[in-house]
Amino acid sequence: MKLKLISCILLLAACSKNTSKVEVPSSNFTTNGKIVKVYTTADSTSHRLALTDTLSFIDLAQPKEKDICVFINPNKTFQTFLGIGGALTDAAAETFYKLPETKQAEVLNAYYDSEKGIGYTLARTTIHSSDFSSDTYSYVTDADSTLSSFNIEHDRKFRLPLIKKAIAAAGGKLTMYASPWSPPAWMKDNNDMLHGGKLKTQHYQNWANYFTKFINAYEKEGVPIWGVSIQNEPMATQKWESCIYTAENERDFLKNNLGPTLEKDGLGDKKIIVWDHNRDLMTQRASVIFDDPEASKYAWGMGFHWYEDWSGGQCMYENVGRVHEMYPSKNLLFTEGCAENFNASKYNAWGLGEEYGRSMINDFNNGTVGWTDWNILLDEIGGPNHAGNYCFAPVHADTKTGELRYVNSYYYIGHFSKFIKPGAKRVSAVASRGDLMTTSFLNEDGKLVVVVMNQTNRPVDYKLWIGGKVASTKSLPHSIQTLVL
Repeated sequence: MKLKLISCILLLAACSKNTSKVEVPSSNFTTNGKIVKVYTTADSTSHRLALTDTLSFIDLAQPKEKDICVFINPNKTFQTFLGIGGALTDAAAETFYKLPETKQAEVLNAYYDSEKGIGYTLARTTIHSSDFSSDTYSYVTDADSTLSSFNIEHDRKFRLPLIKKAIAAAGGKLTMYASPWSPPAWMKDNNDMLHGGKLKTQHYQNWANYFTKFINAYEKEGVPIWGVSIQNEPMATQKWESCIYTAENERDFLKNNLGPTLEKDGLGDKKIIVWDHNRDLMTQRASVIFDDPEASKYAWGMGFHWYEDWSGGQCMYENVGRVHEMYPSKNLLFTEGCAENFNASKYNAWGLGEEYGRSMINDFNNGTVGWTDWNILLDEIGGPNHAGNYCFAPVHADTKTGELRYVNSYYYIGHFSKFIKPGAKRVSAVASRGDLMTTSFLNEDGKLVVVVMNQTNRPVDYKLWIGGKVASTKSLPHSIQTLVL
């Protein structure tokens, strides 16, 4: 009997201990003495990240049914924020160096200065060429399995100088990760960097060694590499650089080659991102890779894009949340998105920005830690791009006149990146009506950031409710606001 009693006590203690592990920690936030600054970007107005209001709190313990509220509970915190940024591609770099120096400085300030611009802290680049390069190239000569010819001379002309300027403009630090679009042609079963194909099994180790060569070469140039993804869009056969990995292919390359190789070469601290493709198949890819302990131990998390994952008019945002539910210890990172099919007549289309706002709010609310746009800068035709796959960027340059065009997506991204800082914690945020979308983060300095988006054609009066106090304001039609306490 005594033994049973002791066993019960131990079991209860264990249950209590396990329960405490999943409790959401408290931040002990209070609104006392705080004012709210409201920054707005709105269609059919001149507001672009403009300070439009300053609010104070009054007591309101119980809102009425007719009240439209954004309810924030800063004492319930979730994932830690990594950063927001964009891709520093060959196309962006080539366009950048066609601009006069004054415009180059403007671009750098617009993206990386947290006061003058929108404060990017995250960046992606490519391992040799992608579609957003003027040519197709790799860093080695054909059939060089020893990789003795490896060199990054191509990148020293435009891309590396831009990356170094971006790092400097960001205050000396950018969290930088790199992705390959294809292994060199001779490593693939179609002997082509383009048009899909697969990495030959006999070259798995050569390709893993290539990653370490790239990381070491970039770091020797003074560009720290925080992490890598295994393959950009591993289920897409494209007319540009592409390579197919099934979930099993990617799992086996990770656990048998890339993970052990980085570790052996002293690069075990580099983060490895799997999938790097759309939301539609991400749960299947996560199950195959993360359910294998030997593969999973090398994976920091999963990257995803926003293309081709719409069904019945709804985007599959919840797939992100399902992966987060299944594998809460793995990080989720949005690694690429852009508006495709560039058309200069649509520069001012308001939907370009709203697509970003919808995605960022949903992705963050489903557990995403960081968000990376595609090219930071493109030219007047949405390139350069050797495959003719022209797209929008938040900033376009007319390389003939030097003029810069800011697409409204720049401002929508800025409503997050300018105010939410690395290390912030997402907190509970919900709107009481479907007219509004919201997410919220608590920065390490104690500032609370609330993003509110209105996609409707009408203004919405609402109350920001926190702990029995409210601050009242208005959301303009087709607008996005950031409220900072």
